Amino acid sequence: MHPPRRFLQLDVFADRPGAGNPLAVVLASDGLDTAAMQAFANWTNLSETAFLLPPTTPEASYRVRIFTPRQELSFAGHPSVGAAHAALEAGLASAIDGRLVQECAAGLLPMQVSGTGEAQRISVRAPRGRELPWPSGSEAALTAIFSAIPTGAPPAALIDNGPQWWCVELKDEATVRGFQPPLAAIAALCRADGAVGLAIFARCPGKDYQMAVRAFCPADGIPEDPVTGSANAAIAAWLSGNDGLDRLGTHYVVSQGREIGRDGRIAVAIDATGEVWIGGQTQTVVQGALTW
Repeated sequence: MHPPRRFLQLDVFADRPGAGNPLAVVLASDGLDTAAMQAFANWTNLSETAFLLPPTTPEASYRVRIFTPRQELSFAGHPSVGAAHAALEAGLASAIDGRLVQECAAGLLPMQVSGTGEAQRISVRAPRGRELPWPSGSEAALTAIFSAIPTGAPPAALIDNGPQWWCVELKDEATVRGFQPPLAAIAALCRADGAVGLAIFARCPGKDYQMAVRAFCPADGIPEDPVTGSANAAIAAWLSGNDGLDRLGTHYVVSQGREIGRDGRIAVAIDATGEVWIGGQTQTVVQGALTW
């Protein structure tokens, strides 16, 4: 039997424990095969579980595999930020001039680290998002999902940045906050199109955050994800590619998770080359040993 493995549970994109998005992290995942990782991710019943492994290339600071309860993801935002936090905290990696390189199924992703202790912030450069053609039947499915919104069919796009996200802009924050998701219809849309979820958003002028976001992943057993890095990176990539940043700028803050009691904050930045960075604070909530 393998000796107990070090285990953490974190809150990512959180300025305090109990906010943000929970993440399970197995710190020494050698010897766990894909089936064991998937089974454990299903058992944790969190939106994602991250498994840290030694890197396979000298360019990488560490390697991570990321699982939802149903499938492995090539990239996800809060597991990337959380995995970096865990690797640094456990002494498995060291930032050089405030930089790390994460190895994951999406490739080698640069990370930025600033501050120390509770003030530490970590950002990941998301894989470049690209807009995909709408699969057959998607327009009718989206129209049905948003049929209760009086303004008619809202702007929407299917963005691939590792996972695929349906991104839909609604008219204002109140419409986002009050949206009642038809989860069965969203799950059917995502299964049909191969998307991980549907993200809705609106701009929020005059607040201490500039955008409100909600993300729904019922096909993966996650009715509403608390705070979602890859979805926010997909939204930013879509807006950046369609001249949609005029009222936001290239640096803005997102509020997500309030509706399920997890009000988190994501810092989004689009650099001069058009790459999207997402980041924030992470809190360690549980430290222990895992037998699996």
